[in-house]
Amino acid sequence: MPQTEAPDRILLIKLRHHGDILLTTPVARTLKSRYPRCEIDMLVYQETLPLLLNNPDISQVWTLDRKLHGWRKILAQLALLRELRKRRYRIVLHLSDQMQGAFFAKLLASEQAIGFDYPKRRKSPWRRFFTALAPLAPSNTLHTVSQNLLALQPLGITPTENERRCVLPVPEPSRNEVRALLRERGVTGNYLVIHPASRWFFKCWEDDRFAQLANTLADDGWHIVLTTAPDQNEMDMAASIMALTHSDRIISLAGMLSLNQLAAVIDGARLFIGVDSVPMHMAAALNKDTIALFGPSKIQEWHPWMTRYRLISAADYGELIEPDQVDTATRQRYLANIPLAPVLDACRALLAETRQE
Repeated sequence: MPQTEAPDRILLIKLRHHGDILLTTPVARTLKSRYPRCEIDMLVYQETLPLLLNNPDISQVWTLDRKLHGWRKILAQLALLRELRKRRYRIVLHLSDQMQGAFFAKLLASEQAIGFDYPKRRKSPWRRFFTALAPLAPSNTLHTVSQNLLALQPLGITPTENERRCVLPVPEPSRNEVRALLRERGVTGNYLVIHPASRWFFKCWEDDRFAQLANTLADDGWHIVLTTAPDQNEMDMAASIMALTHSDRIISLAGMLSLNQLAAVIDGARLFIGVDSVPMHMAAALNKDTIALFGPSKIQEWHPWMTRYRLISAADYGELIEPDQVDTATRQRYLANIPLAPVLDACRALLAETRQE
């Protein structure tokens, strides 16, 4: 049922990973645009909080700690629920498929609780937790941002083009910290960012090819900044790549950056080069030119959103396992089909084009 009176408080629930959280921000952006006086809150997993702390569309971020178990988890969630009930939300939108979120939506929404019509939930009590279910597009037919925004259909809202953009503010202190880090390492002009890693290694390219790419672009005259998360496996990957490079124009900040600092590094770059990962979505949110290397991911759902990009798919260069058949815990990398040449050509093509903001 379309909303006829502006709500005073709305809660968005998104209990997923970092990239999913970033791709949910257009929902908050649209709601804040339509209801400027409304307070938009979000409930997310604790580790994804930094992506939302500086978002001007969000009033308060509530978190669940996935590290808690047993009675500690139960007590923490009961305490959270008590605090959330004090907010008296008129509308709650649950944007993922966990039953836990459905319980929260049912208990917290005073007027409308909206979820998605997941086929796998149709034989469960799922429908009873909501006043309305938004449509779910068939797999790999709609970008994740567009899918998230379908949750607004029961409210009678169709987002504008500008409302569909992701929101990732970069705090000024993080910019200053990054400028100092880069200056200490001799990077004072234009530079490119290479983020070779993903939390899932099956999405990663070969170390030697990333090194060759960095070497060639450095020989072209660019400074190269290599980044990864502060995860030992990712830092080991960066070390392996750096060992194969030969230019002092290539530096590594692997494992050294917070999420806000990483955003600042990406925002200052001329070009972002990476795989299907959170930093790739951060680059798109910051409207940076992006080179995206994809393996067995659902491209229509996860490609860079609303920025200029070139996508190189391993499926175009050989046989590739289907996304739904991948064991996400595997150490196998599925981007080995991708040769160096098309990636280098894509980089040079974007760098040669004039950037229009």
